[in-house]
Amino acid sequence: MKYLILLIALFGIIDAMRDQSIAVKGRLVCGAKPAANVRIKLWEEDSGPDPDDLLEAGYTDANGEFQLSGGEAELTPIDPIFKVYHDCDDGFKPGYRKVKFLIPKSYITQGKVPKKTFDLGVLNLETIFPKEERELLVSRRRRHQELLEFFEEDY
Repeated sequence: MKYLILLIALFGIIDAMRDQSIAVKGRLVCGAKPAANVRIKLWEEDSGPDPDDLLEAGYTDANGEFQLSGGEAELTPIDPIFKVYHDCDDGFKPGYRKVKFLIPKSYITQGKVPKKTFDLGVLNLETIFPKEERELLVSRRRRHQELLEFFEEDY
C-alpha cells in the first residue's frame, strides 16, 4: 500500500512539471567594432541541490549578433540567465571577463519552443559591469584560435 501511494505521488509530481522556454537575441560590440566570435551561453539557474542547466551555447557572428533559445521542464518558473565571456578592453589579462544578465520572467513561455524573444539590443562590452567575474579556464583549441586572430590583426 505504501508503494502505491508513493507511486501515485511520483506520477503527480511528474505531471506537474511543465515545459518552459526562453529566447534571447542581440548584438555585442567592443567600442565601434562588432564583437565577433564571443562565447555566449543561456542558462537556467537553479538554487539548492538541483544543478544549473545549460539551455544553449554558441558564439556571436561576424557582426556581433546572436540568438539563443532553450527550454526546461520544471515545477516552478525557470530562472533564465544570459552569460557573455569576452576579452573586450581587457589587455593581456588571463581568461575572460564574464558578465551575467537576468532575463525578465515575462519572456518565459509555456512549451518547448519560445513564443517570445527578449531583445537585449546593442551592448558595448567596454562597459564595466557590476559583479563582473573572470573565467580563467580556456580550452586549448580556443586559446590557439585567439592567438592566430591576434597575429593576423597585427600583420
